[in-house]
Amino acid sequence: MKCRHCASELHLSLVDLGSAPPSNAYLTATTLHAPEKWFPLRVLVCQQCWLAQTEDFSQANELFDANYAYFSGFSRTWLTHSERYVAAMVERFGFDASSHVLEVAANDGYLLQYVQARGIPCTGVEPTASTAAAARAKGIRIVQDFFGVTLARDLAAHGKQADLIAANNVLAHVPDINDFVAGFTVLLKPAGVATFEFPHLLRLIVENQFDTIYHEHYSYLSLTAVARIFAANGLKLFDVEELPTHGGSLRVYAQRSDSGTQPIGGQVVAVLEREAAAGMAQDDGYCGFQEKADRVKDDFLGFLLDAKRQGKRVAAYGAAAKGNTLMNYAGVRPDLISFVADRNPAKQDKFMPGSRIPIVAEAQLQAEKPDYVAILPWNLKAEVMEQLAYIRKWGGRFVTAVPHLEVS
Repeated sequence: MKCRHCASELHLSLVDLGSAPPSNAYLTATTLHAPEKWFPLRVLVCQQCWLAQTEDFSQANELFDANYAYFSGFSRTWLTHSERYVAAMVERFGFDASSHVLEVAANDGYLLQYVQARGIPCTGVEPTASTAAAARAKGIRIVQDFFGVTLARDLAAHGKQADLIAANNVLAHVPDINDFVAGFTVLLKPAGVATFEFPHLLRLIVENQFDTIYHEHYSYLSLTAVARIFAANGLKLFDVEELPTHGGSLRVYAQRSDSGTQPIGGQVVAVLEREAAAGMAQDDGYCGFQEKADRVKDDFLGFLLDAKRQGKRVAAYGAAAKGNTLMNYAGVRPDLISFVADRNPAKQDKFMPGSRIPIVAEAQLQAEKPDYVAILPWNLKAEVMEQLAYIRKWGGRFVTAVPHLEVS
């Protein structure tokens, strides 16, 4: 395989998680009786540009289809984060009713609803029909397509160049990362700003967040790699913030290389230096991760087997993609976790891909009173524990597997 960015041959392995179906390919009562597509799940690292990436097996239209079930708006934490983002951008850059804000991967309108509420014209780009429909129901203009140079040129030709383009948790999801980034250069106004948020590869490695690896994530991003990709496609970094979201993310600020007016902040250099010190630009920085992932898998599986032997019942909360990676790598099936509760109606009455564990409404927790509830979206642990605090009434306890097994 060759690198998605620089086309160098790939030889350095970060981790091999065996194989799994796409993490958002939830099963229905009908498809439960049919075969599933499983793909190898291995991450390789380019030793030239240091982009970490999954092997090429699945296509974007197989992963992000009309029934895509991830809706951002079901997390209170994420909605609060998005509202604060909009307020911060308006305060910092002075966007108003004369500006145009565009979001790539607008999902269900979770972010643009706050732009719209401020009277700022906005447009969303979203390829999945299910989430696009939810955004349109909020009155948000949605272009239903995958983003890249072709779409950017079309939007620019129709007067949709943007003062701000937001791209939250999508840069890792694109198979052609060069075409995707080059589209921002086309669509930004000369003094426009683009922001990208993505889980930080350094935090993934240091904190053993291997379950954030799944087929929908084509890339695992360091600032070292992103700076090179942006420079090659007409963008220049001018600032970066470290965020607590998704277990530790970066918010990167970029402008057009040919016309941007923003000064370069010192934080860019600081993060690049920290990555260099951690070995993000040498082979050694990527060694030993496989063993750490295996330890989490073994500890979690051991806990579930012990609970079963003791006659304890374990359920889970949050039918998240990261949970599917964990379940399938550990070989967990319904005999070890009887069901997964989730607030999203689009996931309820379906089954987790691979493990085939049933997904139910949250009320099932109160009805069946399991001894343990495994929180699969561990990045939302505080929110979920507050939401499900009632399990303490029957002696229920919470379990998380990443970065290490914890029962509380």
